[in-house]
Amino acid sequence: MARPLRLQLPGAIYHVTSTGTGPCVIFRDDTDREIFLRRLRRAVSQCGWRCHAYCLMATHYHLLVETPTANLAVGMKLINSGYAQGFNRRHKRVGALFQGRYHSVVIESERQFHTTMLYISLNPVRAGLCAQPEDWPWSGAVVKGFDPG
Repeated sequence: MARPLRLQLPGAIYHVTSTGTGPCVIFRDDTDREIFLRRLRRAVSQCGWRCHAYCLMATHYHLLVETPTANLAVGMKLINSGYAQGFNRRHKRVGALFQGRYHSVVIESERQFHTTMLYISLNPVRAGLCAQPEDWPWSGAVVKGFDPG
């Protein structure tokens, strides 16, 4: 049986998450994180997205992206498939890196947008990785465009 199609809307803002299988560690070191951010930048550029926030944790990541055209699936394929293939090559492993497909929620109000931004920003604080959101080098809220480093 075919999987149900994802809701993709022009001009929508999505909270996107993806978790490692198991969950396994999907970012073993800073090089992995830098490679992922390059893939994210490429997807933002090629798909015309606007990235409002991101957070890379060890076993999962969060994105808050706006898609002017209905192309979330295209960009997520660029990110997840390409990253997983490169990760497996780099770490000499085989098999699925991500646990199923990515999860996405359409942001339907300004309040939900701000709540989601706060949730993403506080992820490393809640995990005990830092005291303040700005102390975590692998996350950020981006007002215009996307340039995490």
